[in-house]
Amino acid sequence: MKKTYVLLSSALLALGLNSATWAATADMATPDEAKALSEKAAAAVNDTGKEKAFAAFADNKAGFLEKDLYVFCMDMQGVMLSHAKKPQLVGKNLLEFNKYGDFLFKSMIKTAKSETAAGWVDYKWPYPGSEEIRDKTSYVVTNKEGFFCGVGAYK
Repeated sequence: MKKTYVLLSSALLALGLNSATWAATADMATPDEAKALSEKAAAAVNDTGKEKAFAAFADNKAGFLEKDLYVFCMDMQGVMLSHAKKPQLVGKNLLEFNKYGDFLFKSMIKTAKSETAAGWVDYKWPYPGSEEIRDKTSYVVTNKEGFFCGVGAYK
């Protein structure tokens, strides 16, 4: 076992990765997982109402915090209604947010208002544990209450 770890560590170093980076990458979710969680969030809002759903989104035991995934919800004017990881954003209008080169929330609202009321939005976002800006995509779904929830994953 020790020999395997040394070989793996050597291989990771040869690739320019340390074991912490490798472990973090292994815990990152896929876009398919983000889509499934976003659809699950929309169903939760539709089935239980927004207050119960928002509480569940932030509850570690409710099944909405998986790997690096979390649910955020926004109204069609750009006001954050719920954010499982950054509750300090709730109540803030983020329509004009463009820190990383795109108006991602305007794009999300456009997608949420589209004929399908769901879809992918691509943007740039800081990678967890670093200052590196990477490609990320969020799947947003409009619910029966008229706002949307999304879940993002790195590409």
